[in-house]
This record gives sequence, structure tokens and C-alpha cells, in this order.
Amino acid sequence: MCNQSKNRTKISTFQIHIVEKCKQNDRQAQMQLYNQYCDGMLIVALRFVKDTMEAEDVVQEAFINAFSKLEHFKAEVSFGAWLKRIVINKCIDVLKSKKQRIVELEAYHLNVIEDNNEDDWTVEDDITVEDVKRAIETLPDKYKFVVLLYLIEGYDHKEIAEILNISEIASRTQLSRGKQKLKNALKLKKNGTRS
Repeated sequence: MCNQSKNRTKISTFQIHIVEKCKQNDRQAQMQLYNQYCDGMLIVALRFVKDTMEAEDVVQEAFINAFSKLEHFKAEVSFGAWLKRIVINKCIDVLKSKKQRIVELEAYHLNVIEDNNEDDWTVEDDITVEDVKRAIETLPDKYKFVVLLYLIEGYDHKEIAEILNISEIASRTQLSRGKQKLKNALKLKKNGTRS
């Protein structure tokens, strides 16, 4: 689990060539991009949408959406990074449609004392990555999505705010509260089942 999006790479000239062919409805080029990114995007979708068939549908819709909107793709980020954002947005749309609403905190809720050290995600040595993933799943959606996007997907608060349609302040607050709930859940796990 690392914050890998900080160092997004520029798109290669080979990818630019493939994307240009896709813009001209070249089915072979579209299949090449699909094959290159399909498995990775399915893993991303499964982090949000737990049902494999639903995740596969999300990925298919994301590719259809991406291919139909290639004129909006700018070579500022790799095609994979651009597609990943589409996949995440589709996942969130699916979850919203299931009445799992992400609620932005009201302004008067934002004056809490925050843990300003966002990079300190240390846990006890005997807590495994699987323990952390299971604990994230128990978080309320408004915290879970921000924690997933920040900790697992590597987005910063500006990007999270855009993806979830919330303010950067709400993103920071929800991350802080989610982090605290996550640490509490991991302490309960440790004290309840390990000692």
C-alpha cells in the first residue's frame, strides 16, 4: 500500500500511436488497449464493487465510455491513469445507485481536531495487510471511499474531491476520521482476537 500516484508518468509515443488509431475506430488497436488494461482495471473495480460480475460490467462500461470519449483524452497522464479514474467513477455510480450515498459533511462538522499527519499509517507489527483491508471494508462508505482512494489508489485530496464531488476540506476530514476508525478497528481486532 503506497501512495504511487504522486509520480504518474507521461504517456509513451507508442501509446499515443495506439490511442490515435483507437480514435479512428481501429478495432485491433482498441482490442490491444483493452487487453493491456483489462485485468488491472478489474482489480481496481473489485476494490470498490465486491461482486465479480458487477466489477466486470463496470470495466466493460468504462472501456466503452473511454473509447467513445477519446477526444477528451490528453497525453498529460498515461491512458491507464485516465481509464482508472473512469473505472473508479463508474464504481461509485454503481454504489450510489444501490442507495449507498456518499454524504458530504456539513460545514459545522468540519471544525474537529484533525490528525494532521496523513502519512503516518503505521500499525502494530502483527497486523497484516489482509487485516487492514478487512478493517477498511467495515468503515462507513463516506470514510471507506476516501481511505481507499488515498491509501490504496494513491490519489491526493484535490483528485479525491473531484472524483467524489466533495470539497478538499471534506476529503481531509473524512480521511482523518476514517483513519481513526480504521486504527480503532485494528486495535479491537488485535485485543479481541490476538491477545
